[in-house]
Amino acid sequence: MGKQGKFMNTDRVTPSYKAVEERIKGFNEFLIPLKKEEVQEQGARCMDCGTPFCHPSCPLHNLIPEFNDNVCNNKWEEAYNNLIWTNSFPEFTGRICPAPCESGCVLGLIKDPVTIKNVEYSIIERAFSSGLVKPQPPKERSGKKVAVVGSGPAGLAAADQLNKAGHEVTLYERADRIGGLLQYGIPNFKLEKNIIDRRVDVMKAEGITFTTNANIGVDIAIEKLQKENDAVVLTCGSTIPRDLPIPGRDANGVHFAMEFLTQSTKRVHGDDIPKDEIIFAKDKHVLVIGGGDTGSDCVGTSIRQGAASVTQIELMPKPAEGRTDQTPWPTHPGPRMFSTSSSQQEGCEREWSILSKEFVKDDSGKLIGVKAVSIEWKPDNSFTEIEGTEKTYQVDLAFLAMGFLHPDHGGPVAELSLDTDKRGNVATDQQYRTSVDGVFAAGDMRRGQSLVVWAISEGRECARAVDSYLIGGVSRLATKAK
Repeated sequence: MGKQGKFMNTDRVTPSYKAVEERIKGFNEFLIPLKKEEVQEQGARCMDCGTPFCHPSCPLHNLIPEFNDNVCNNKWEEAYNNLIWTNSFPEFTGRICPAPCESGCVLGLIKDPVTIKNVEYSIIERAFSSGLVKPQPPKERSGKKVAVVGSGPAGLAAADQLNKAGHEVTLYERADRIGGLLQYGIPNFKLEKNIIDRRVDVMKAEGITFTTNANIGVDIAIEKLQKENDAVVLTCGSTIPRDLPIPGRDANGVHFAMEFLTQSTKRVHGDDIPKDEIIFAKDKHVLVIGGGDTGSDCVGTSIRQGAASVTQIELMPKPAEGRTDQTPWPTHPGPRMFSTSSSQQEGCEREWSILSKEFVKDDSGKLIGVKAVSIEWKPDNSFTEIEGTEKTYQVDLAFLAMGFLHPDHGGPVAELSLDTDKRGNVATDQQYRTSVDGVFAAGDMRRGQSLVVWAISEGRECARAVDSYLIGGVSRLATKAK
């Protein structure tokens, strides 16, 4: 490695954020990147350990020790080449990935782990600014055509890889803009949409065709895609949200989180919102039900819209502050380790072990409160209500952010009568093949609700399987580094 033993006397340093009072005035990203020399210092903390657990901890199996060493030694082009060998979109993961790689960093056993996510962010942004990222159309075309349905991270990754293999790829998106979850599920302050556009422009220049406002199975029959293409890849996501069927659910003011986040992004784009559909938090008391990333995004969005107050409640108990017997190294802690997001730091009351009992509405049907009670969890994962803890939150808007159940069972799933698994996801074999020949599935649609980094991995691996199917042999596409 570049500087042997550097990890012993160099502390972890991460980028700072703009002040809360400044950043909540708008929806722009607010990260203050480290300087080039500071990033190199952080890359030098990599230990060159015998078994780099960061590598298998990353769903993409990124070559982390290699690009850390490149950065440390000011070899940015080599770092970029190492990074994109396994990761199609480091500009996305460098912003929004929870960095399971850092949970597996061996240095994390004795000190704070290497800032892998920030090094990755720095590599790709420097690559774009210096002109290293440029269209590279395939030198030869295979004569095969592939339709990819869904333009989220899995669909984008599959399309990118299949195009690299020389196949003619058309990507269909039912919304008016490309990006899927990246576009309408993640607020601009975490991922500005010009970052998506920048990548899409490269992919278009490489020969991929993008078609928006195309709802396959509704506007366009899936049978048409099957006839016009040699393979179809479904990457439609896990879009059916978990509901909360308690009394008063029909109150005016109760919304699924994605309804709110999608509309907010459209507003940032400058789109007109029909008056009778407006969901806006200004001067309202907001309750976010669900403690995950989507709930956190509702918090940050509500604050930027000028909410009078924001409270976030979670059914599960408050996680431990650090690792426990249930979260041993190098396991990625996930939701079982306490953390505070940048949105929650901006002004949010948080409560755990809270069971929602009823949405309270006035005579006009408008939401005015939520009745809830504290609960006590038992070792068998059941819970009991704690007597005397009943309370009613003053609420004008309630956002349900409790995760997603499975993909939409209409559209292509219904039209093709695709088999589903016990969780309601599209069933495939190990080669991503569905129950219909020539039709493949990847991402959350197949795996279930997961991380963006997993969606990219799924898209890339599915592309390898499709390529093998089309050429009748071993795929030429790069696999994960092993």
